[in-house]
Amino acid sequence: METPIKRSVVKEKIKEMNLDCPGRASIRELNRIVDNIEEATGQKFIRMEMGVPGLDPPQIAIEAEIDALKKGVGSKYPPFDGIPELKKEISRFVENFINIKVRTECCFPTVGSMQGCYMGMMVTTRRIKGKDKLLFIDPGFPVNKRQTHVIGLESRNFDIYNFRGDKLRGKLESMLEAGDVGCVLYSNPNNPSWIVFTEKELGIIGEMATKYDVVILEDLAYIGMDFRKDYSIPGKPPFIPTVANYTDNYILLISSSKSFSLAGQRIGMTAISDKLFDSKSENLKKFFGSDIFGRAYIFGAMYALSSGVSHSNQYGLAGLLKAVNDGRFNFLEPVREYAERAAVMKKLFISNGFKLVYDKDENEPLADGFYFTLSYPGFTGVELVEELLYYGISSISLVTTGSSREEGIRACVSLTGKEMFPLLEERLKQFKADHDRGLRAIDT
Repeated sequence: METPIKRSVVKEKIKEMNLDCPGRASIRELNRIVDNIEEATGQKFIRMEMGVPGLDPPQIAIEAEIDALKKGVGSKYPPFDGIPELKKEISRFVENFINIKVRTECCFPTVGSMQGCYMGMMVTTRRIKGKDKLLFIDPGFPVNKRQTHVIGLESRNFDIYNFRGDKLRGKLESMLEAGDVGCVLYSNPNNPSWIVFTEKELGIIGEMATKYDVVILEDLAYIGMDFRKDYSIPGKPPFIPTVANYTDNYILLISSSKSFSLAGQRIGMTAISDKLFDSKSENLKKFFGSDIFGRAYIFGAMYALSSGVSHSNQYGLAGLLKAVNDGRFNFLEPVREYAERAAVMKKLFISNGFKLVYDKDENEPLADGFYFTLSYPGFTGVELVEELLYYGISSISLVTTGSSREEGIRACVSLTGKEMFPLLEERLKQFKADHDRGLRAIDT
């Protein structure tokens, strides 16, 4: 059986990584395998394993950062809770696009929203004695699971697939009623499934957060990128959906990597509700030196992790956010490219025998966006990841994301430009033809 990528090379590179099962490998391990195969064969893969943005950064941010460097900020430590200009623009952005008011004091930059998630886990699970566990609403970003292991945090999880709409209330009650969960973490839009919580679901999450005094870590890594609605006009509805409309127990974690195409700069944003920021809890003091949540967060957790986001980078993001807030730059227009790619790629996969795994938000078809999920008859997701390697297509299995959908894989569109579509179609057609004849590369 001849496949687009020589079978012996794929098997050799998997063996060199000491991996018995590439379908259960981490994203970075898969990335390295594919890099090694490409180098050995000289053939390009359709790279869908990494959620790496593929668009150029906005010129406004570049110029603002260069200007700051020319003024000498590179020689000075930044205030680790953010320069005043950036704190102001984060607060404005949250009000303009999410319709939530948060004081500038409660807004600050982090070294990517991953650091924001990490700090959020640390502080919220030590806020109240006995409420020291984290609940993941899955599927989710695999690295967040790694973060809990690093800090020795016990976590629980459930897959949202079978608990959409009103079913979510009973499931959350069952997970929170023991009273030992300190925070709940989810991404919205979701990595890897690209589901988006409905207003009903966000209302239920907010209600449960208040009832059980649990903090919601809402990861908005792909903020505004549900292109079924236009969220791009500052101060005008529709506004980006958020749990912050339904509880004061929230921390919003906003990435600049995807929606703002600033992945390489490693700068994210955090906004904590005013009420939570000002709240007191004696249990915080022994860990972070203060019983006030906001002070514990900034002067305890943040100071211990980093002495601040790159000084010039803060000016770059501040300049970009000011243009967005002033209505001079539509931050969502460039990234609409991802939705256009997803629409085409989905059709190519589906026309060649694949099926969508997560396909609806309650009764509404999922949006086209940064990710989508797939299955193929006769394969588990773990098997499908390896099988696709022989056809020059890389992905990750959903089981590594906390999903219960063992048949599924995640596809990311960010590194597949339109010029790659003919190659993708060619490889998928061969995949279908081979498997219609009952051939399997991983069994050979």
